[in-house]
Amino acid sequence: MPLPTTLRELRATGHHLPQGIKAEIRRNLVTALRAGSDGEELFPGLVGYGETVIPQVVNAVLAGHDLLLLGLRGQAKTRLARALARFLDEAVPALAGDPLRSHPLDPVGAIAHDIIARDGDKAAITWLDRDERYGEKLATPDVSVADLIGDIDPIRASREGFDLGDLRAVTFGIVPRTNRGIFCINELPDLAPRIQVALFNILEEQDVQIRGIPLRLPLDLMLVFTANPEDYTARGQIITPLKDRIGAQVLTHYPKERADGVAVMVQEAHCVAEETCVPAIPVLFHDLIEETARAARTSEYVDQSSGVSARLTIAALEALHANVLQRGLRHGEKAPRARMVDLAACLAAMTGKIELAYEGEQEGPLKVGWHVLAEGIKRVWGDTFPAVIEDEKDERNAGPWKQVLKWFASGNTVDLSDRMPTAEYIAALKKVPELETLAVRYAKPAPADVPLWMEYILEGLFAGGVIARTQTDRGLVYSDLLAHLMTGKGKA
Repeated sequence: MPLPTTLRELRATGHHLPQGIKAEIRRNLVTALRAGSDGEELFPGLVGYGETVIPQVVNAVLAGHDLLLLGLRGQAKTRLARALARFLDEAVPALAGDPLRSHPLDPVGAIAHDIIARDGDKAAITWLDRDERYGEKLATPDVSVADLIGDIDPIRASREGFDLGDLRAVTFGIVPRTNRGIFCINELPDLAPRIQVALFNILEEQDVQIRGIPLRLPLDLMLVFTANPEDYTARGQIITPLKDRIGAQVLTHYPKERADGVAVMVQEAHCVAEETCVPAIPVLFHDLIEETARAARTSEYVDQSSGVSARLTIAALEALHANVLQRGLRHGEKAPRARMVDLAACLAAMTGKIELAYEGEQEGPLKVGWHVLAEGIKRVWGDTFPAVIEDEKDERNAGPWKQVLKWFASGNTVDLSDRMPTAEYIAALKKVPELETLAVRYAKPAPADVPLWMEYILEGLFAGGVIARTQTDRGLVYSDLLAHLMTGKGKA
């Protein structure tokens, strides 16, 4: 059945006035809860929040509160705010031509009343879907009242004979144009205090002063704010009246479990293959990248107050995939497989997403990137292999790695590159005695993944401090640690 297009047709359907935006969202959420939806079922795609953040958001909606999402960067605050729009009605009527999007049965402001007076029952109706009822603005210090609320046009007022306090003389900003919807302000503390006052006045008093002229704006909004704790305390603040007006403050967090972090990474990464070349990324790399991010979140070289965004893992996986794709295209391989040496390609994606602490600045972003990668490798190592050093008194000959270390001690090296053809790459690894046997014994990989686990053992032995590694332009060279130190180059 087609939707009504005029006020007369709408009345003929028996349409009733809605209770308000917060009541509408609450009603739809209640329906979902009665149907048995819970946690991440209510907010699909928000992994790891099912037992922590989402229940608090649900409480806020049921209580009819505006919402402040407080957390470090990359904790899905904006995504959570946008997800609230799924609890809006699928489509609602609005008076066509009214910038405040009045309900046809409840016109708001002089513009809406003029339309009804002029057209009567023939007044045109438009239908707003969920996406049209969600508005968003990134707060910056240069945001003005005109951007958010609007500005008075004195020329229009003079030409049309309106008083300057008449809404027909106002060019409305983004907030009034989101009337009867959800409006989100990201990074609220960056918003100048006088702008926050204007927002508070609209929400609490339903009036605002523009250029000293009071205007009455009876808006129906659910307001959602996001803020970073660092900004909240250092770069800006939320004015007390507005903070007091926000009904609920919800703390977000990074994934608490590795599996949650991997799920977010895989879900969000945009890895584009070619029809003739489809890179294979074994799950080992998902664990390594996620543990690298988790290591960065505790590293002394990284500024913990700014956080380590989940976007780091997403970008790192995309960069890894791209590097494998590049090699496959160069060698005409249909299904090139990721290698440990490909992790170097992740550094370009990682270093720009890590804020260095003072100690890290001394080391440099690339060294810090390699450091946290090594920490991630060490964290995953214990899932499959025994400790690199089992006997501190005899660390160079301990455990199952004795033959491998002896081979390197004889002056042998392994030179790997991300440009090597697969056959050459495998041949370089097979030079090391016992390496393949150890990989198969402990990892029990599929045949295609055996070379990867062989290479992973070498990287783990380096991270464990028993062999050396030197970085080249396109790869890595593994060698004996003692000989490497004797050359004066130090541990790479």
